[in-house]
Amino acid sequence: MEAVELLRVLGNKYNAEILRATNEPMSAQELSDELEIPIATSYRRIEELTEADLLELSGREFSDEGRRTKVYRRNVDALEFSFEEESIDVSVDDRPDVDNSLADVWRDLKAE
Repeated sequence: MEAVELLRVLGNKYNAEILRATNEPMSAQELSDELEIPIATSYRRIEELTEADLLELSGREFSDEGRRTKVYRRNVDALEFSFEEESIDVSVDDRPDVDNSLADVWRDLKAE
């Protein structure tokens, strides 16, 4: 994704907060509760961040009500923007695959 488009996505209300909160997998409802945002907004922002490849579907977990729900986790550790005379450059630090795999195993063990 182009740097200008990433800036636009990050500039939307709640997107940066959602990325900060999703260091560990969270559902749309958990994000809504923690960040005090409407659930519909939570779903819209998750979709936008997923399309921008900043957030990913991490799996499904059981909610407190016993239903399986989708959980999301950010797939970047850092974004760095630099502004030059004629361009905007972005550097993306992806989350290491090893960390993601270990988190997946741990989440699956907790669900059992």
